Amino acid sequence: MNSFSSLMKGKDFHSITTAEIAGNAAVTEGLIYKYFKDKKDLLYQVLGDHFLNFTAKIKARVVNEKTCVGQLEVIIFSSLESYADNRVFSKILLLEVRNSLEFFNSGAYGMVKEYAANILAIIEVGIKKEEFKADTDSYLLRKVILGAIEHACLGEIIFGRELDIDRVSKGIANIVFNGVKA
Repeated sequence: MNSFSSLMKGKDFHSITTAEIAGNAAVTEGLIYKYFKDKKDLLYQVLGDHFLNFTAKIKARVVNEKTCVGQLEVIIFSSLESYADNRVFSKILLLEVRNSLEFFNSGAYGMVKEYAANILAIIEVGIKKEEFKADTDSYLLRKVILGAIEHACLGEIIFGRELDIDRVSKGIANIVFNGVKA
């Protein structure tokens, strides 16, 4: 998994061969197939491993926030931080797996769904606690938050630019929770 992640730093998924992965890891190619059914399975395992660490970090941070808005701000910041700090993960999630139907049956996608479900649950609690308007569409708000996070990172990931995590997370939170109407 480390060998594959290392190769992903400089190449796209389709141009990496299992022979390259094995050579980089100093193992036989057959050993890869002992633990992974194919290269895509390896990709999903790398993604899943990252998501385990990512969700644990978010859960540890969110627990310290008293308000739903504060919890969502932590999720926005932590998500941007994760995309910026781990470009391989970002590249895999934003560019490599979304076009594969197999991904949507993987354990890694199960973790993505759990992450999204947690955001939805926080929004719904916020509606009940009247932090958000009663007529807030929780599913649509979740899409807005997730879309803003991903769009804020996409160009930076593709073109290797730096991401000002603090500025962007505060900007997203301000627009989502305070609006832009004068």
